[in-house]
Formats: sequence, structure tokens, C-alpha cells
Amino acid sequence: MDHIIHHPFEIKLGPLALTGFGIAVLMAFVIAQIISQRELTRRGHAVEAEAIPDLIFASVLGMLVGGKLYYILVISHDWRDLLTRAGFVFWGGLMGGVLFNWLYITRKKISFARFADVAGPAIAAAYSVGRTGCWAVGDDYGHPWTSRFAVAFPEGSPPSTAGIMNQVFGTPIPPGATPDTVLTVHPTQLYETGMALVMFLVLWRFRDHKHAEGWLFGMYCVLAGIERFIVEFFRAKDDRFFGPLTAAQVIGLAIAAAGFAVMAARNRTGPGRPGIHAMA
Repeated sequence: MDHIIHHPFEIKLGPLALTGFGIAVLMAFVIAQIISQRELTRRGHAVEAEAIPDLIFASVLGMLVGGKLYYILVISHDWRDLLTRAGFVFWGGLMGGVLFNWLYITRKKISFARFADVAGPAIAAAYSVGRTGCWAVGDDYGHPWTSRFAVAFPEGSPPSTAGIMNQVFGTPIPPGATPDTVLTVHPTQLYETGMALVMFLVLWRFRDHKHAEGWLFGMYCVLAGIERFIVEFFRAKDDRFFGPLTAAQVIGLAIAAAGFAVMAARNRTGPGRPGIHAMA
């Protein structure tokens, strides 16, 4: 065999089916909660750590609302997709999660920067796990590729047939192929899983930084923006937004720039900008 053939992973529970995507998302939120709670407690903020379950719930709501709105406004332009299972996009989910968390934290009058600082590594770890769910169901794969490491998704979501990829992503049908030919593609889900894991390890290395709270979240934004900008070159997509760049790449660059600004603004501690172990 000169390539890998993918089959979706799911667990049958009578008439119900638990998909690999659902399992991965659940694990991602559990991991995010464990990392953020333990980091806050380690830094001496046990009281704030007790708010993490509520913030995880706010993140779930924000992810659902933001991810769906991003999909409709930027990609599908069809409000009927509001009632479909498809279209929970990460950038929209991230922005929605940050907004919902900010609203909760502001209402409770606690430090947003403090929570954001521990959220950086937690989100990176959760994203690494969550992307395995896309692999499990055969979603978010890449452009056609003929390497021995390429993957065919005959049962993907959608299947990687020449006809479907031409219709959905604008991919030209290769010479000699028919619309029913299953194409092999880049396994971009695994690329993102690996890159997000590297992001987590880098952020974990800097978790005891000496800067003001929130600096580490700025670093997360820089890394996440760069990661997505790179992987989009391999993704099967047809949403060109600015010249050859996709909407996700433009947003990724904007988020990376915002991350640099946050790192610069939180570069030093001072009045109103406590360090990560400050009790105030």
C-alpha cells in the first residue's frame, strides 16, 4: 500500500453513536480545566481556581456561538446553517470563548489577565487533543498529495473524492481521475495536533515568566496565529479573502499581531500589573 486509508472512529451504544470528535472535544475541555486549575493553585490563587468550572462552561457556550457565527458570516453566508451540525470554526470559537469569559470575569470583578495567563497553555493543550477529533471523523483534511504518508478519506466528512473536492473546495480533478476517484490528501489534522503540542510545550516552558499577568496569553496568540497561518497552506479550502490568503490566515496574522502587542504591554510588572505570583 502506497498510502494510508482512513476510516472514521466511533463507539456504538445501541441506537446511538459516540463519535471520535465528541470524545476528543470532551477530553479537550477536561484537560483545559485541569491545567488551568492546577496552574492557578500553584501560583497561589486557589480562590480564582474555583471559578474555572464556570469559565469552562462559558467557554463551551462561547465556542458554540462564536464558532457558528464565524462559519455563517465568513464561510457559508447562509443563516440556515445555524441549525446544522456543521460549522463550528476554531477562530470563531476562540473569540467567542474569550468574549464569554471576559463577560463572566468582569461581572465577578476578578482579574481577566490572571485567568488569561494560565489559559494560554491550557488552550494549546486542549487544541492539540481536540484536533484528533477532526482526524477521527475525517474532517478538515488538506490538498491532494501523492506521498506514501498521504491519507485517503473514503468515508470522510466530506469524503475526499475528486468530485466532492472539486465541488466543495474548488480542487481541480486530476487527469485520469473520475468524480468518484478517492484522492489522497495531506493529513492536516495531524499537522495541527503536532504543532499545537509544540505550542503547549513552549508555553509550558515559559509559565514561570517574570512579566505581568497576561503576557503568556499574548505569546499564545502569537504562536496560534503563526501555526494557523502555516497550516492553511496545506488545507483544502476555497475561501480566499485577501489575494492568495484565506480568511483564517488573515485572522491568524491579526491575532499574532495582537499577541505581540499584549506581550509588549505586559512586558514588565508595575502598578496595576502584578506578576504571576502576586496575591493582589
